Amino acid sequence: MQEAMTKSRRAVIYARFSTDKQNEKSTEDQAALCRDYAQKNGFKVVEVYADKAKSGASVFGRYGLEGLLADAKHGSFDVVLAESIDRLSRDQEDLARIYKRLRYIGVAIVTLSEGEVNELHIGLKGTMGALYLKDLADKTRRGLSGVVRDGRHAGGKAYGYRAVPGKRGELEIVEHEAEIVREIFTQYVSGKTPREIAKALNALLVLPPRGRYWTASTINGSRERRNGILLNDLYNGVTVWNRQSFMKDPDTGKRVSRPNPQSEWLYQDTPERRIVPDSLWHAAQAKKAARGGPRPHEKRKHKYLLSGLIKCGCCGAGMTVHDTRNGRVRLRCARWDQTGACGNRDAYDMRIIERLVVDALRSEFSKPEMTADFVKGYNERLRRQTTDSSSRRAKTERGLAEIRASIERWQKLYVAGHATDAEMTTNVPPLREKMASLEAELATIEKPPTFIELHPQAMAAYRAMLNNLPAILAHGSDGGPAKTLRKLVSAITIKRSDEQQPMRLEIRGKIAELLTAAKLQGVITMQSTALGDNGGCGGWI
Repeated sequence: MQEAMTKSRRAVIYARFSTDKQNEKSTEDQAALCRDYAQKNGFKVVEVYADKAKSGASVFGRYGLEGLLADAKHGSFDVVLAESIDRLSRDQEDLARIYKRLRYIGVAIVTLSEGEVNELHIGLKGTMGALYLKDLADKTRRGLSGVVRDGRHAGGKAYGYRAVPGKRGELEIVEHEAEIVREIFTQYVSGKTPREIAKALNALLVLPPRGRYWTASTINGSRERRNGILLNDLYNGVTVWNRQSFMKDPDTGKRVSRPNPQSEWLYQDTPERRIVPDSLWHAAQAKKAARGGPRPHEKRKHKYLLSGLIKCGCCGAGMTVHDTRNGRVRLRCARWDQTGACGNRDAYDMRIIERLVVDALRSEFSKPEMTADFVKGYNERLRRQTTDSSSRRAKTERGLAEIRASIERWQKLYVAGHATDAEMTTNVPPLREKMASLEAELATIEKPPTFIELHPQAMAAYRAMLNNLPAILAHGSDGGPAKTLRKLVSAITIKRSDEQQPMRLEIRGKIAELLTAAKLQGVITMQSTALGDNGGCGGWI
């Protein structure tokens, strides 16, 4: 490696600093030091890559490093110069991966601190970098706990408050939002449900803490995390800190929250931040405890035969159980039920939907020639596609080349200082998504065509099962026949074509269960007046 490095003197410089609170000139200073080293050691610097205000804990979003690794594949340089190894990464896995990729290509890593880097440096410095990040996190948490004990705010947004400009850790009450918080508590104690409160707030066009609409979960929150309007202890004048921790997903680089045990939570009285009177707060907590039901993971997953399969044709949201009348379970659009934001207010009898779906499937299985026609048409279409696959492949490859060139141009603009982080975030991710889409399409085109056949035994077995409708409904969602039926259905949409047309069920079936050598989706639709024909997306059934 040393001999190859001496013969090939083309070098690039990589510089990075961690936060926007550091000096902008930090990367320039690092680059200047590396240039001096290059001049003294006979290297010719051909490019400088830099990442500003980017943590070394992850490689995601570091466009300078991405550009360096991409150019290394093209043999653009032979040596990477950096002030120290931790400029490349402080993560053990990422650092080892970078070293392994560059070493495979034949590119050496040289730092001012360590000289030419080898496996021993990677192991030791990677461990030291990981320990540094852990120590930094521990010190940050200790500092934040001190902030909370001093009665200040440790960070994060809370509805009803805003930060006091120029006074770190201090909050002030936003009175118009505080009024909304008190009204929510008052309505809840008076007997209104979180869904009813959310609908009323949406009808009044009150802006929620986040998102477009108030929902029941915004108000209810989570018992485990003690969040949401009704469970936020800050409204009672108590600051709670350390309820959750954050970790970076190694596959995406995104921060993921994890709840901490309540024994690790820190409580601090901050009466100046109280919004809800003590009596109203405790009344709401008592009512919430009385209303408490089973946790989601304790509930039965498929309580009904078609649970999770039925969708609203007006907005696409799922349908949820609305109520039970005379032993009849009725469904409603979940979006309307929770936010009032969908125009579909209809309620539908679950048992009628179940019978219609089973009847529709039974009808289809009594006509195997329809599925056979589908198979025949698919195979004919496949033959036509095979003839033009070459031209499609060429077109896709041209598109991939153009996108890769665009990404490379953005990376060079960023490295040269002509593109900002915001511009990179706006323009590069969509290009990468398109590139991934085209690569997936290209892989599909390259695969040899596979023709399919109808599986007669599967058709007969499913037809026999569907003919025994009482057994399906009697066994419930956990019975064998019900599980088999769910294999045949991927989605059921309740929709209406127009005001003159009756209500319609669209059943999307998994035809792949009936075929060999392929996995396909087919759609079965049926018209029915059994769900009512009162027109539009309003009214009751």
